[in-house]
Amino acid sequence: MAVLSSSTTTHLLPSLRVGALRRGIWLDIYECPYGQYRQDAFQAQTALTSFEPTAVLFSIDAVEISKGIRDCRTSVESEGLVEKVCRDLNGLWDAVREKRPCCVIQQTILPSLPSSFGNNEHRFAASPSAFISKINSRLRPLADMAGIDLLGLDDLAGRDGLAAWHDRSFWLKARQEISLTAAPRYGDHVARLLAARQGRTAKCCVIDLDNTLWGGVIGDEGPSGIAIGQGSALGEAFLDFQRYLLDLRQRGVMLAVCSKNDEAIAREAFTANPEMLLKENDFACFLANWQDKPTNLRSIAQTLSIGLDSLVFVDDNPFERDLVRRELPMVSVPELPEDPAAYPACLADAGYFEGAAMTDEDWARADYYARSQARIQAASTATDLRSYLADLDMMLTWAEVDETSLGRTVQLINKTNQFNLTTRRYTEAEVRAFMAKSNYACLQFRLTDRFGDNGLIAVVIGSMSENREFIIDSWLMSCRVLGRGVEQAMLNVVAEVTSRMGACDIIGTYRSTDKNAMVADHYKKLGFRTLEENTYGLKLDSFIPNPSQIRITELKS
Repeated sequence: MAVLSSSTTTHLLPSLRVGALRRGIWLDIYECPYGQYRQDAFQAQTALTSFEPTAVLFSIDAVEISKGIRDCRTSVESEGLVEKVCRDLNGLWDAVREKRPCCVIQQTILPSLPSSFGNNEHRFAASPSAFISKINSRLRPLADMAGIDLLGLDDLAGRDGLAAWHDRSFWLKARQEISLTAAPRYGDHVARLLAARQGRTAKCCVIDLDNTLWGGVIGDEGPSGIAIGQGSALGEAFLDFQRYLLDLRQRGVMLAVCSKNDEAIAREAFTANPEMLLKENDFACFLANWQDKPTNLRSIAQTLSIGLDSLVFVDDNPFERDLVRRELPMVSVPELPEDPAAYPACLADAGYFEGAAMTDEDWARADYYARSQARIQAASTATDLRSYLADLDMMLTWAEVDETSLGRTVQLINKTNQFNLTTRRYTEAEVRAFMAKSNYACLQFRLTDRFGDNGLIAVVIGSMSENREFIIDSWLMSCRVLGRGVEQAMLNVVAEVTSRMGACDIIGTYRSTDKNAMVADHYKKLGFRTLEENTYGLKLDSFIPNPSQIRITELKS
């Protein structure tokens, strides 16, 4: 990562590395010479160019941003300066991405400048403080349009207080806008954004029930005796926590129950107590039994086809938390405060569920998994797998990746670990660059069945070589559609598309990771011949399309 700044940032670099390491990312850092961020961004050949960053962080201070505002006398003049600064920032982002496709993070401007007009500061055209507020307000839609991520320092300072982030004396002594004491938190928040872009954020929040989702023990007090809902501070605290969990679900985080309880009694809380905000169908998996929690967490991960490191386990019992930490160190286990009113802040501040972009599939993900339970139930009653798959009435729709599907495509590339042949990670800018090349094919696949739309579930990216070989760079698929013959149907599409491009052979590579062993024999199962270790080839002139229970259709633009 390159740090391009207008102030001193050297004291922040160790915290950036530590924050990244906490999330399994080894961070090599380039820091621009003091105040030389523009030269590094715009000049053709600099040390930044040689460094070839995969991420660039712009850390520009309030004094630098507000240059010229004190000369403004009217609101028209100050608005004109706002537009100019925003154009300049957009130009910086474009400049570094023209050097190399990369993830860009823009730090919002720390509101470190004092007000001079008071409560109605916005009415003073020459106010640096009001100017910074306008810039931060304008940055958010601008970043969305440009496809870059924001580090929301203004929001953090608003919650923590400016003194937690900025020490005026050290600004004057060393031009440190971010104080040394704030460095660990700064590094952690930057690392959250890097992790989110690499798919290293949690996918499922697993919740205990008694004294975690509600107050009291339902087996002792019954559904009407538990503390939940309006009328008491304790009941409202748990209701507030349930509201926060529903917010997580709405943005695409799965919810699951892991409770030591009689299942029928545990489920009664959701059906017999009208104060419950969460309902049974809000959970992608519901395990209430007398098994130990680590065993149940393994079952939840297996049921949802996600890794254990994608789980966050929330339990009020310190014994259970300690047991899970010891037995399953890859599971995130927050140290819950004693007061349930602080549960939402505890989870939010930990950054387990940091997001980078919101797609249509995120909105619908929880419903996908609810429908998956219906599919599992239907499969368990079927006596013949072939007839069951035929009865699913599946349709695979494919198309070239376009701007509409780009966000979800990049999200899938960076989050898919198990069914991923090479586990290469790409930014939106990098995928967009592939899309623009005539020798590349970037294919997206959607799957529907009689239970509903599974959304965009797979991606294949590859390129034609000079000797007419189509080299598959990435082949990945969501694990929620495993076991349905989707990969065979996908190969039929890939063979058709590459034949149109003039290919004679398809070449696929398997790059082993600690999570993708399930696809080690993927190409062999599809009929590819072994060329060398972990490299496989398929001759198109002798390829016969795979028989499939899945109808295939091309989505025309």
